[in-house]
Amino acid sequence: MTDVSIAACLGEDFLAQALHREYRHVPGALDVAGLMTWDDLNQILGSHRLEPPRMRLSHDGETLLIGGYTAPVATRRHTVWHRLHPAELHARLAEGASLALDSVDELHPPIARLAEALERDLRTRVQANLYASWTSTEGFGIHWDDHDTIIVQLDGAKRWRIYGTTRPFPLYRDIEDPGEAPTEPVADLVLRPGDVLYVPRGVWHAVSADQGTHSLHVTCGLQTHTPADLITWASEQLLAHEDWRRDLPLLASRHVQSSVLDGIRKRLAELLDEPELIDRYRAAMDGQATGRMTPSLPYINGIPADGSLQVRLTTARGVLDAGPDAVTLAAAGTVYEFAPEAEAVLQPLVEGRTVDLATLAGTAGLALEDVAALVQELIAGQAATVGSML
Repeated sequence: MTDVSIAACLGEDFLAQALHREYRHVPGALDVAGLMTWDDLNQILGSHRLEPPRMRLSHDGETLLIGGYTAPVATRRHTVWHRLHPAELHARLAEGASLALDSVDELHPPIARLAEALERDLRTRVQANLYASWTSTEGFGIHWDDHDTIIVQLDGAKRWRIYGTTRPFPLYRDIEDPGEAPTEPVADLVLRPGDVLYVPRGVWHAVSADQGTHSLHVTCGLQTHTPADLITWASEQLLAHEDWRRDLPLLASRHVQSSVLDGIRKRLAELLDEPELIDRYRAAMDGQATGRMTPSLPYINGIPADGSLQVRLTTARGVLDAGPDAVTLAAAGTVYEFAPEAEAVLQPLVEGRTVDLATLAGTAGLALEDVAALVQELIAGQAATVGSML
């Protein structure tokens, strides 16, 4: 797969003109060779116990019963799991079912790297789901998602009919129903390998493999951040103030309650007046993002000063801040502080690169042992992983 950013493929004006606003289709945007193949999917399905809803079949908007394509297996430990039955799976798919595999980024490293690249570009968590279809039957019907999505067509062809919105920016937990779907599409598209499609949340759409060929695509769902999320985070910041931690005067007079509300309003207004508040919120969310935590076995008691060992961050959203006296890294929920010389070690890792310890030591002008100790500190906080072949 190409190293070109998906966000960049969607256009220089994507962030300013399309993100959270309107759909965008870019034919042939990516070289998808090696990203995900049918053989990769067969291997995943055959070597993992994927219970619903992680892996499921859908037909005409309904999820099929698992007994239609699996067989129950009782273990000696008195548990039951469902072994995939390939012949029955083939039959259900031929009858018009679509296959969905959630969080494929946790199962297939190339898709994980794709999701992480998007996280670096768009500064939000990304979950990648895989979809496979063979017929014109719509697996999920006309529907909308409560999060923005970026779709990459991997193989075959898929028809997308875009219908627009009936409720702008709907939420998973909302106070109003979006109503009935529009009857006429505003766009009728066919995605082919390498095509990229962006669909904002709330946009009704229907998808089918009606081009006479099978279809395999990956959908990258973007975590939503709303003013409600900002206020929730801001209210936590205000817990430093005693008046924000006091009990509400539920039984006091209306005059007392009004005075308390006035104090709350003033304190919150002071925080919202900070022009950099959203930037602080974004940095806080980035620093807390756990990413795709990966162990560093067999190095359970520290990593050796082996220059050939490779290292990478387990989160794509590390926040690096280099000052004159120290460099700090917020990653995977931990804030680290190092000497200024560590910036040369941390910068390529924050950029998403996988680098061997010897290269990091040479770039930073540090002893291999010192770089190994720095990386071990990151591993202890689950922000990095090492291995011979990452």
